[in-house]
Amino acid sequence: MRILLSAAVLAFALPLLGAEPVKVVATSAVLGNIAEEIGGDAVAVTVIIPPGFCPAHYDLKPSDLMAVARAELVLYHGFEPWLEEFLSRVNPDATVLALKGPWNTPEPLIAKAEAVVEALGALRPDMAQTFAERKDAFVERVRSLAAEVSERAAALHLEEIPAIVMQWQAGFAKWLGLEVVATYPPEERLSLKDLTELVAKGREAGAVLVIDNLQSGVSFGAKLAHALGAMHVVLTNFPGALPGTQDLFSMLARNAEAVFSAVEALKEGA
Repeated sequence: MRILLSAAVLAFALPLLGAEPVKVVATSAVLGNIAEEIGGDAVAVTVIIPPGFCPAHYDLKPSDLMAVARAELVLYHGFEPWLEEFLSRVNPDATVLALKGPWNTPEPLIAKAEAVVEALGALRPDMAQTFAERKDAFVERVRSLAAEVSERAAALHLEEIPAIVMQWQAGFAKWLGLEVVATYPPEERLSLKDLTELVAKGREAGAVLVIDNLQSGVSFGAKLAHALGAMHVVLTNFPGALPGTQDLFSMLARNAEAVFSAVEALKEGA
């Protein structure tokens, strides 16, 4: 009986041991990290765009194009204008998943994980249950971190803190509970007139924080904070761009801590 059972286990395991990992190309570290968390050793992930760059402005290298041409699954955000046209010519058989919208708050991040687990399960049906279990563990970690962050935010009464926020971080700031009194686009779209108008809005609302997004440029936010006498906080939308942000969990925790530390410093100085 033991011999038969061992043989059955071995027969089941051999196809998995011999299976090639799913070749996944992700345009950003965000999507690559999700794929790695869900796929584990069953995926081989190539991330194209370094975490310090905005995906919409990145210039491709030949090695990037080669990776896309060989991919089984391609994950992208939807604002990479080169990708769809290139795929239609060199890799029309790849599974292509556009994971649009924000990802720096719990629910959108979980929704993207749900989409990735479905795509991976379709490509490797024999691993679908394992992918689902890893996705459940990922979701549990996200919700656990969210609960810790929300508890700390409530204790600091962030709803009493007026802030001006770069628009790619506005959802995160509102999730924390900050009073977002104005937002602004990437700095290449901004002028001196915009600075003057935001200073006026900030003074009227009593803004004490200016929250920037690293990948969108931070010089405009620094000038705005200086003009308002506010504290300038720089967050990142991509893991790996700042020290201590090696994955999505540490990125979200670090971003929250940066805001909490700034608010604590403001309260101590009041």
